[in-house]
Amino acid sequence: MPKFAAGVVHFEKSVFPQKRDLFSRLAEAQTPDALFIACSDARVETAMITQTEPGELFICRNAGNIIPPYGEQVGGMTASIEYAMEVLKVPHAVVCGHTRCGAMAGAMHLESVAHLPHVSRWLGFARAAVAAMEATAGDADPEERMRLLLEHNVLLQMQHLRTHPAVAARLARKELVIHGWVYDIATGHVSAYDEAQGSFVGVEERYGEQVARHASYFAAH
Repeated sequence: MPKFAAGVVHFEKSVFPQKRDLFSRLAEAQTPDALFIACSDARVETAMITQTEPGELFICRNAGNIIPPYGEQVGGMTASIEYAMEVLKVPHAVVCGHTRCGAMAGAMHLESVAHLPHVSRWLGFARAAVAAMEATAGDADPEERMRLLLEHNVLLQMQHLRTHPAVAARLARKELVIHGWVYDIATGHVSAYDEAQGSFVGVEERYGEQVARHASYFAAH
């Protein structure tokens, strides 16, 4: 904790003054560009991966980047999704999984989390992804099976996201685009689901011209 406290002091004295104008604007309102749903894993640093500034992402994180299907039970994910859609009007939603995911390892081997009743129930929202992986993995090795599970889970949670009324309404009005990503911790590579190809491909390939248009911004910064 002393290290974190020292970090706060550094932020207050050195970082904040350089971005005072930005934080002054953010103090009035937030207008994020995307709802970003990621895993709670400490190794997944969303701002670093996307190179975004404060205020650009509305972030929801939990074990396994899971989105329960819409239902009558109120939960933090449901409320946050509704707020992002109805109040913030984000034009994009990203579901981002990652390699070496402990939640997905637990989903694949539920007996390993049997002593964690709440975790076990939560991972039930990934059960269909496990079934899809098992149906398509064939004789794949453990690493490839996990990769397949990560991808199937992202696709499943994207389906779950579409069941939320606020999301369905925004999609119907063509005001929202849903994206599925997988981040590789060891390599830094991010792949994105390409609906036309029916597979995950590199972000640069998936977004092509859009990436090229913004390349100059990052070159300048």
